[in-house]
Amino acid sequence: MRRKRLQIRDHQAESSLFFRRAVFSFVGIFALIGVLIANLYHIQVREFEDYQTRSNDNRIKIVPVSPNRGMIYDRNGVLLAENRPVYSLEVITEKVPDLDETFGRLKSLLGITEEEIERFDKERRRTRRFNSVPLRNQLTEKEVALFSVNQHRFPGVEVKAYLKRYYPYGDALTHVLGYVAKINDRDLEMLDREDRLNNYKATRDIGKLGIEKYYEDLLHGTSGYQEVEVNSRGRIIRTLKYVPPVPGKDLRLNLDIDLQLYVKELLTEKKIDPETGEEFTKVKRGSVVVMDPKDSSVLAMVSSPSYDPNLFVHGISSKQYSELLNDKDRPLVNRVTLGIYPPASTVKPAIAVAALAEGVITTRTTRNDPGYWKIPNTNSRPFRDWLRWGHGKVSIHKAIEESVDTFFYQIAYDMGIDRLSTWMSKFGYGEYTGIDIAEESKANMPTREWKQARFRQPWYQGDTIPVGIGQGYWTSTPLQIAKATTVLVNDGVVRAPHLLKSIMDADGETPAKYEVFPPITGVDPKYWQVAKDGMYRVLHGSRGTARRAFYGAEYKAGGKSGSAQVFGLAEDEEYNAEELEEHLRDHALFTAFAPFEHPEYVVAMVLENAGGGSSNGGPVARQIFDHMLLNHDDKDKSTLAEVSQ
Repeated sequence: MRRKRLQIRDHQAESSLFFRRAVFSFVGIFALIGVLIANLYHIQVREFEDYQTRSNDNRIKIVPVSPNRGMIYDRNGVLLAENRPVYSLEVITEKVPDLDETFGRLKSLLGITEEEIERFDKERRRTRRFNSVPLRNQLTEKEVALFSVNQHRFPGVEVKAYLKRYYPYGDALTHVLGYVAKINDRDLEMLDREDRLNNYKATRDIGKLGIEKYYEDLLHGTSGYQEVEVNSRGRIIRTLKYVPPVPGKDLRLNLDIDLQLYVKELLTEKKIDPETGEEFTKVKRGSVVVMDPKDSSVLAMVSSPSYDPNLFVHGISSKQYSELLNDKDRPLVNRVTLGIYPPASTVKPAIAVAALAEGVITTRTTRNDPGYWKIPNTNSRPFRDWLRWGHGKVSIHKAIEESVDTFFYQIAYDMGIDRLSTWMSKFGYGEYTGIDIAEESKANMPTREWKQARFRQPWYQGDTIPVGIGQGYWTSTPLQIAKATTVLVNDGVVRAPHLLKSIMDADGETPAKYEVFPPITGVDPKYWQVAKDGMYRVLHGSRGTARRAFYGAEYKAGGKSGSAQVFGLAEDEEYNAEELEEHLRDHALFTAFAPFEHPEYVVAMVLENAGGGSSNGGPVARQIFDHMLLNHDDKDKSTLAEVSQ
């Protein structure tokens, strides 16, 4: 039997195989290490900034810091809107061992209510445990002191102070200053649309009305920020950088708070309750605006009744807001800029200027007034004068002095609505006045096009006649009447009424700029004087309609009254205020300037349902002029500042 031959191992072949495999493995290892190094290089070097930013975004947070809101002063430096500290009781739930027990103690100590606890629970669900949640806002000083003494009993509960807007003069300035209130969804949309949202990240309140809204950008300031390091749960570990906010600018207004309070007082009256015999104060419905005709600065702007703006700063209750909204006297409406009334006879001097400039009448034109006027060659009903038996022979001077309606019916007929509306628009009727608050109405200066669009009817000749005495479709605001009076006083120079006097900051005061409109041209200077002389005779003439109100005045003035009808009368019906309900009585209108030669003040007003403008508006204007020209001086306003505290 043959033996198998033993195969001898080929060590050289095995060594070669091992070598090849080892080389391949090492190449693979080095290749993988190369990939790892390349990837590491890519991450650590080429993408370093990107990953560093991502890391910092997780580690570093930017916390915005709200700026202090600018304050508002009157022309004499009296503070009208300030920032006062308010105290809030806040809870950090993470640090409270037992919330129910803590609430029980706080009920006994501060009278915390169930409603406040429910509000707290809703807010707590949206807040991290290590952040504070308000439990009660607007703590009184007594509550702050009481809690401070007992704070050791309430771990995780603290009192925090915030600055909130405060209006020391309450309802006296609401329709001028407006107010600030909590930012809502509509505000956020507006800020986002205007690319201002980033500046409000830390701000809770925003201007809602008046000066607070119009000059929001100036008053708000610029937000600051702080860079803070946080842990994985979002808790702040330390502050890395702090950039302080830039506070809002302070504003000085043209308003004189002394005059504002005085005018407000004139729109109240003392009454005796017939049942109880007790005296009470009744607030009249109406508005008064006082301006300096030299630059159209607004010295006082009173709308009555008003409301306390401080109610809105901290969040007005639905019940309180409902009461204001449903009040039949409409305290929420700024009657100076939003109140719409027929301008009545206050426009007759302006119409006289237009008629003279157009050659419709001359300074020597006279007409007979039998007490009525009819459209020529028609059987239309007569348009009656306020004086039933007429004024006899009437010139333009007498027409203004005695407010002769028939004279201006004829002017309106001769001029036509096209020329009338064009001229009255030059005086500012039917247009925005340009005042620096947003809440304003254009009212209505009627035209053919307006009536066609509004009623789908053509303009009839009879529509023009009542426009000649400021009635019919013509409406205006008290501010428009005041502006038109300043235009007349200044012989056609047209300026926008303005509330802002200057902007104050660390560098001093910057005078405010206001809009100047194109002047009324093409009017002989003597025509302006004719209108002003007529207004002088209204107050000082032997038959002036307001002569009784200005009898014995130590200065000379010019003015014009008006009585705006609330409803129409039948042809044979007489107006009897005593038989009418109050809301159906005529509105009393009055506009005036003083002193006559070099006017310093223009006053315009509408007293709702008060009756005749001469008998009711005239005395109020007289008291204002007396206060400013005879009793008013540049005395120290410290007493007013004390009242505001």
